[in-house]
Amino acid sequence: MSLRPDLQLISKWIKADSRILDLGCGDGALLEYLIAERKVSGYGIEIDHTNIIECINKGVNVIQNDLDRGLSSFEDNSFDYVAMTQTLQAIWHPDKLIEDMLRVGREAIITFPNFGHWKTRLNLGLGGRMPVTRSLPHKWYNTPNIHLCTIRDFEKLCGQMGIHIIKRQVVNASHKQTPATRWFPNLLGEIALYHIRHA
Repeated sequence: MSLRPDLQLISKWIKADSRILDLGCGDGALLEYLIAERKVSGYGIEIDHTNIIECINKGVNVIQNDLDRGLSSFEDNSFDYVAMTQTLQAIWHPDKLIEDMLRVGREAIITFPNFGHWKTRLNLGLGGRMPVTRSLPHKWYNTPNIHLCTIRDFEKLCGQMGIHIIKRQVVNASHKQTPATRWFPNLLGEIALYHIRHA
């Protein structure tokens, strides 16, 4: 079963037989893989109708909902993990959603494009234009992104919210971790992957 490279990376952080809620689950690929390979149970939340049909076709439990409305329909500690991949930057109040994720789940997994990467800095600094890169492929006028952040921004927010970072992996656009992305993550990393919980 093929899986997007970033989803392959975070799937290794999820224990077998756990309960997972996947926010912005897309076509349900991550849940389908985890159900088959790790015997997890859980739900996806998605707003796009086409993706919801794909989830149903894959046998993935999916709920149609707008993440900006929060997770009030779920009780505290309903899940072992709440995952959100490449969606944080498209949320109106990411800090509130992260807090809600850690209320509903014991741990959370979040991935996002790093706006501190050198290519974005170069486009803004020298070109004076909003960057278009492999990890940020949209133009300024048609992007779904609302709140772009850097690795440093995210980690500062975690500190302010009393969130402990269990694991961090910073990769390039090919989803490979290199010595460069380990040594200078905020400058040379294009995609950040975090496994977090309350301190």
